Amino acid sequence: MPASQFQCVVLSHVPFEDLGSLQSELERRSFAIETIHAATAQFPLPEAAHCDLLVVLGGPVGVYDSEDYPFLAGEIDCLRQRLAARKPTLGICLGAQLMAAALDARVYPGNAGAEIGWFPIQPAAEPAPEWFAPLLAPGLRLLHWHGDTFDLPVGATRLAKSHLYENQAFIVGKSALALQFHPEVTESGLERWYVGHSAELRQKGISVRQLRADARQYAPALREAAARFWKLWLDYIL
Repeated sequence: MPASQFQCVVLSHVPFEDLGSLQSELERRSFAIETIHAATAQFPLPEAAHCDLLVVLGGPVGVYDSEDYPFLAGEIDCLRQRLAARKPTLGICLGAQLMAAALDARVYPGNAGAEIGWFPIQPAAEPAPEWFAPLLAPGLRLLHWHGDTFDLPVGATRLAKSHLYENQAFIVGKSALALQFHPEVTESGLERWYVGHSAELRQKGISVRQLRADARQYAPALREAAARFWKLWLDYIL
């Protein structure tokens, strides 16, 4: 086993939303991966401030729920300091919303309702970076699973939009990337999502059988595209 060259700290909100396909690329690059459960973490987190890569994953709470979930304030402050230091940072879904909040942008329930399912994204008006291109491939569908959205932070560059929501991805400088959708998911890993989010799916009348059928159809292409994307992006930031 090669010695670890880099350290990645992962802030997790629910166990079943994990690194997915990103983990294998990090392991290939000899990253030491430490997962911290944000809800029980003691902020500030020195390891999150000083690691080579910080990844903030998704979860079912809202950025504006800090009175019920006080850890969110510590998490936003952690991100604010990391982004100010221009250290490599990735936020996925809730993680992207927390990044937006750390950059003083508004995060709020989306007017178009929940976006849950497999949908394409479109490039924003500005040309997307070359490393982002695999996620914009014709015919590719990505998993979306969110009800909240955010305004584009000042100084950020929008990379993608969807039919329902204008802000699906943004970058800040070279080091920070926020993704509202989920390029990391795998078909098998999603089986845990269907259980963990069962109450939400039932409340919204979304068919688990249809989600599973869609994953069977679209997840293989996403896995190939995501593998190229992770490699290109990590080459770019490290």
